[in-house]
Amino acid sequence: MRPTDDTALIPGAEPFSHRGSDVGVLLCHGFTGSPRSLRPWAEYLAAAGLSVELPRLPGHGTVWTDMAGTTTDDWYAEVERALLDLSGRCSEVFVMGLSMGGALSLRLAQEHPGLVRGLVLVNPSLAVEDLRLPVIAPFRNLVARFLPTTPGVESDIAKQDGGRGEGGYDRVPTAAAATLPKLWRAVQEGLSGLRTPILAYRSPQDHVVGPRSLRILARRAVNARLTIHLLHDSYHVATLDHDAADIFDGSLAFVRAHAGSGEGADR
Repeated sequence: MRPTDDTALIPGAEPFSHRGSDVGVLLCHGFTGSPRSLRPWAEYLAAAGLSVELPRLPGHGTVWTDMAGTTTDDWYAEVERALLDLSGRCSEVFVMGLSMGGALSLRLAQEHPGLVRGLVLVNPSLAVEDLRLPVIAPFRNLVARFLPTTPGVESDIAKQDGGRGEGGYDRVPTAAAATLPKLWRAVQEGLSGLRTPILAYRSPQDHVVGPRSLRILARRAVNARLTIHLLHDSYHVATLDHDAADIFDGSLAFVRAHAGSGEGADR
């Protein structure tokens, strides 16, 4: 399902695209968020000369009702389209993601190992935090009639910067949320076969994603070289928080270390 809701865009939630070198980076934002959460990161990488794509996931960056009719299949299809487009004009592509965008990034590397040179994940979401979701999933359309939304956690950011947030929703569409376990299961099942180098960042004070996701990644991604850095001064949306500069610098160093190395992508 492609987005048809551009007229209601939240300011700053539009996609970002930059044509630079033949090394490309695809950035994936999170569930109920928008490209605004990753825009400074995208601009930093673009200023460093890289080609950058930051798509807006279907149903995101507008109003929650637009998201209610979308699923993880729609969101994955959008980032997959961006990956294929970017890889068509770049010799190497790195994929980076925040929260659910981390799960989408991992899935891209699992499905397209020959295209993804490396992964950078920030507070990736890989497991159920709300234990109601697996129960709701088979009946999501029925449940959504009686409980269309639940409260969301938007802009979980420690830094006080005058109210600038990630451009997300403060309500979570129940039907859309109930499709998350399908994505998480697919990612978890494919972790052992992943050989792409991974740089992961984790905020101990994360009010959205708990520590279980990173534990799963560390335990199951046994064939990937995984490096983990802790972000002690940031909450969930660390790309807009106190540690953002460390993430940006670290991700660029990661790209420079692995581009042309032959590690990761199987071409």
